[in-house]
Amino acid sequence: VDIDIARIAEGQAIKMFWRGKLIFIRNRTKKEIEEARTVDVATLRDPQTDQSRVKDGKEQWLVVYGNCTHLGCVPLGTGVGEPKGEYDGWFCPCHGSHYDTSGRIRKGPAPSNLPVPPYAFLSDTKIKIG
Repeated sequence: VDIDIARIAEGQAIKMFWRGKLIFIRNRTKKEIEEARTVDVATLRDPQTDQSRVKDGKEQWLVVYGNCTHLGCVPLGTGVGEPKGEYDGWFCPCHGSHYDTSGRIRKGPAPSNLPVPPYAFLSDTKIKIG
């Protein structure tokens, strides 16, 4: 599926579906990227660097599956005014998992990070998922 990301403002995120799975696409701010990159990866339950979760040169764009890795609920933090949890990413209201600005699990029962689907940039304003 091809997605036009030109209308996603800095700091904004959208939800979409690909193959019946919920996807979050976030245009991260410089502050969100810095927050994600200053984390000591050794302290993470599911250790991944922010750089391994985004494309080189397009660090502002985070693309992840939109279901909590605990029991599959939909975390909040994509819509305007939704709580983003203690780490400015996403908060799962079902059982209290907190994800950071890179979609990595930081607190709560979720065992792993929000997975990154296969995607590629077709241009500066379009991505292809799948």
